[in-house]
Amino acid sequence: MDARVEDSIHPFDAATRVEFGDGRWQGATSDDYHAFVGQFGGATAATLLRALIAQPERAGDPLAFTVNFCAPIAAGPFDLTPRLVKATRSTQHWSIELTQPEAGVAAFATAVFAQRRETWTHRPAEMPKTTAYEQAPVYARAGVAASWIRQFEFRFVENEPSFGSGAQAEPASAHTKAWIGHAVPRSLDLISLSAIADAFFARIFHVRGELLPIGTVSMTTYFHVDAADLAATPITAVLGVADANVFHKSFSDQTGELWSPNGTLLATTHQITYFKA
Repeated sequence: MDARVEDSIHPFDAATRVEFGDGRWQGATSDDYHAFVGQFGGATAATLLRALIAQPERAGDPLAFTVNFCAPIAAGPFDLTPRLVKATRSTQHWSIELTQPEAGVAAFATAVFAQRRETWTHRPAEMPKTTAYEQAPVYARAGVAASWIRQFEFRFVENEPSFGSGAQAEPASAHTKAWIGHAVPRSLDLISLSAIADAFFARIFHVRGELLPIGTVSMTTYFHVDAADLAATPITAVLGVADANVFHKSFSDQTGELWSPNGTLLATTHQITYFKA
């Protein structure tokens, strides 16, 4: 197994654990989820979402979740400040801040929780054609040193990245398809999906064929299933489909889809990313 397991707690759950004490919510970074600078954004997002789900007043499951990354999160503890902004009969609107002594607000998020009810259903989106999970080779992670990547298993179906041979003469495709799950198998829940939504390699890595300084600035994930839907058909990996539209003046976008093996669209995600090239 790639990840370290402590006290039989899955490394993802240990890394995103939150606790309430002395009148405040707290969490801490994990060396297992370190990125190039600071903590992996997906782990930060998952921690913020876990803290919101843990709120006694919370009703329903996440529907929309936006995280803004203000500064690198330094190794060590941090404080979390959740707030219920507005509640209606069907939805709740929450905000949460992550603060550290030197950085102040290092990240903040807004989330809409919804109580879904059985209604008319129509799913016009179709899962892209793909190689089955069992038939796709496991990505060896060659040339990528960030520890968070070792916490996920990637099985690329289309446009596997190749690093270390220098920049490509012409921009390559930003489109990829890959099965993604935890390296230590774990049934996926909404908190996992919030992390995997940021687990796509930066689009510019694929386009340029090299590792460059990058950082997610803002990421929004829309959940199209609730906790009961995921629990009804447990899965350990999703098909992640990602692409980009624009690379311009230091910023680029990224779009993503997370599909279950049975063809259900679980979540869609959009982000804006800083790059230096």
